[in-house]
This record gives sequence, C-alpha cells and structure tokens, in this order.
Amino acid sequence: MKYRISILLAFLGFFAQAQERLTLKDAVNYALQNKAEAVKARLDVQNSEYQIDEVRANALPQISATGGLTYNAIIPQMALVMGDQVQVIQMGTPWQSNATVSLNQQIFNQAVFTGLKAAKSTREFYKINAQLTEEQVIEKVANSYYEAYKTESQLTTIDKTIDNTSRVRDVIKSLFDNGLAKKIDLDRIEVSLNNLKSNRQQTINALQLQENALKYLIGMDMNQDIELPENTFEVTKHALVDESVNIENRTEILLLEKQGELLALNKKAIEAQAYPSLSMNANFGYNGFGQVLPWFAKPADGVYWSGASAIGLNLNIPIFNGGSVKAKVRQAQIDIEKLEADKRDTRLGLDLELKNAVTQLNNSLITLNIQKENVNLAKEVLTNIENNYKFGLATLTDLLDAETQYADAQNNHTNALLDYKVAEIALIKAKGELKSLTQE
Repeated sequence: MKYRISILLAFLGFFAQAQERLTLKDAVNYALQNKAEAVKARLDVQNSEYQIDEVRANALPQISATGGLTYNAIIPQMALVMGDQVQVIQMGTPWQSNATVSLNQQIFNQAVFTGLKAAKSTREFYKINAQLTEEQVIEKVANSYYEAYKTESQLTTIDKTIDNTSRVRDVIKSLFDNGLAKKIDLDRIEVSLNNLKSNRQQTINALQLQENALKYLIGMDMNQDIELPENTFEVTKHALVDESVNIENRTEILLLEKQGELLALNKKAIEAQAYPSLSMNANFGYNGFGQVLPWFAKPADGVYWSGASAIGLNLNIPIFNGGSVKAKVRQAQIDIEKLEADKRDTRLGLDLELKNAVTQLNNSLITLNIQKENVNLAKEVLTNIENNYKFGLATLTDLLDAETQYADAQNNHTNALLDYKVAEIALIKAKGELKSLTQE
C-alpha cells in the first residue's frame, strides 16, 4: 500500500509539473519562436542573404571548363583537282579530343549593378516585414490571451456565486426544517443553484476552446495544459500619447518606404536595358587528334596536340527595341505613383488609429471605474438583503435578484477590464511599441 501511494504521488507531481504557467510575456515570446508566420518571416530574412549572393555572382568572373572526345567512324573525304589529276583527301582523323577553359567578366553592365543594390534593399525589406509580422502575431496573441483570461475571471465569479448561493440554500433549508420557510423557497433556490452549475459548465467549455485557440496562436502543443496567473488583468498605468509621437516610425510606414526604394531600383534596372554593356571573355584550350585514342598518347603514336587561346571584348549597344523599354519604364513609374497613394492612405489610417486608441482607452478607463463602483454597491445591497431575509424583512425574489445583480456587476467589471486591456493593446500598437510586451 505504501508503494502504491508513492507511485500515485509521483504521477501527481508529474502532472502538476506538466501544467505551464503562462504570462502574457511568456505567450508572446513563445509565439515569436514557434508560430509559423514568425518562423517563415525569419527564414525570408535568411533567404535574402542567398538572394544577394546570387545577384553578386553575376558581377563576378564566370569560369567554366569543357571537354570532349569524338570518334569518327566514317571520315569524310574531299576531292581536289590538281592539274589534270583528281586527288581525294581525307578530312580529319579517326580520333579527336578537346579541353577548353573559358572566362567571362562583366566590365560595365548597369542592370547587374542595379540588381545588386536591389538585392541588398530586399534584405532590409524582409527584415522590416519580419518585424511587422512579429507585431501582428503579438497583437493577436495579446487579444486572445485577454479573452481567455476574461472567461477565466467569469468562471471565478460563477464559483463565488455558487458558494454564496449554496450558503443561502443552507440557511433556507435550516429555516425550512424549523418551519420558518416555505418549500417553494427551498425549491427556487435549488433551481437557481442548478442553473449556476449549468452556466459554470458552459463557461468551462468556452474557456477550453479559448485556451485551445490561444495555444494555436502561439504554436503550442494542444496537449499542453496552461494556467493563467491571477494578476494578468490588473490595470496598469500607461503613458498616453503626446505631441512627440511620430507615426513615421511605425513599421507599416517603414515597410512602404523600403518598398518604394525597391520600386525605384526596379525602374532603374529597366532603364539600364537601354544602356550599353561591356564584357570581356577569354578562353584557353587544347585540341588533340590522331589515329588512336588521343588521351595519354604521344606523337610517336600518331597523336598530335595543339593549343589555342583567345581574349576579346564584347560591346553591346541597344539601338532600337520597338519602344518596349520605354513602355516598361512607364509601367514602373505607375507602380511608384500607386505606392505613393498607399503611403498617404496608410498615414491617414495610422493617424486615425492613434486618435481612436487614445479615445477608447480613456472611455474604457471611465467605464472600468464605474463598473468597479457598481460591484461594491451590488455587494453591499446583497449583504443587506441577506440579513433582511433572515429576519423576514425581504422576500426570496429580492434575494435572488440581488445575487443576480451582484454577479452581473462582477461580469460587467470583468468585461470592462477586457475592454480596457484591448484598448491598451491598441494604443501600444498605435505608438509602435508592441515589442515592449515581450519584455514586461
């Protein structure tokens, strides 16, 4: 029996350790490390380094080697007339082989150099995009986290209400047993208690669904149990916006600016198609031929080798392309102008978001204070009616109504807390400080 108890305690200790206490900071950092969107954004940044290497390779020397071996099963012949005689000459030998090393180097190619600048800007674009992706993940996780916490707080409220109703039920039962209360009063309080238990089960189910949604958002195993700390919903002092806040520092604006830079480079790359280009090429090789396989053979074997080399410059001057480059340049300019329109609209939207976030936070704080006062008043009313009911100065209906109002006040306070926290997240986002949630 002693060993069974030890094994049971060991299992209980294992499951207790398996439950993870998850703060908002932990949830956000876990998501940034494991959520697919964040992981892929980091991989895009890593991949941009390889894109730069690929473009840089076009500006570096291109060296290649070729080789070949040919056996002429039937050697062609040519007839030559020399005087009055016709002579047939064999063109070639049965065996031929060659080996050549070639080099090509771009000396001036505006398209290649512009492409290298664009590749470096693309790396910066992916870095900013990764930052924006992280901010979007943080916002989703924070909102989902507070939604789950709201439901958990509602569950706590229901548990307190059940405890309080059970205590009242026990009082009514005692009065009924002593002939001081009616059977209908006891039945009504039992119905109310059963309804609360039903609501509790529904809230548990809702909480489970929300916790699963939260685990999905952060990329956590669905089998991992989580626990939200009790102090998550505390109201924190948050600095409101002043005139120094600049939306130009928002990631959305930085991303559009970098996109504009890429579009400008794209236009230059298209214009470069009309520029002259200059490259150098060189090659060096050996040709072997003879009556036998040329490899490792000597002139004594009837095999001869000769070397060949050439160095040249290639100049390409576009003269007329039917106006295709001009049309492409105009299309690229249209893309730039469309992006400028997006910038103006984005700035307007971010300014609206900032002002709305401040307004919403202030209104949420006012509502939160009102609901907190309501909770205190409802609790005071419930206490008074409970005392009055014991002395026959209040009806059961008054008591049940007071309990309902107290529970509603607590739930309204919880909802107001959620609204405040969501508004706080919106303000932090509007100020471009979502990354601060990873350090709280």
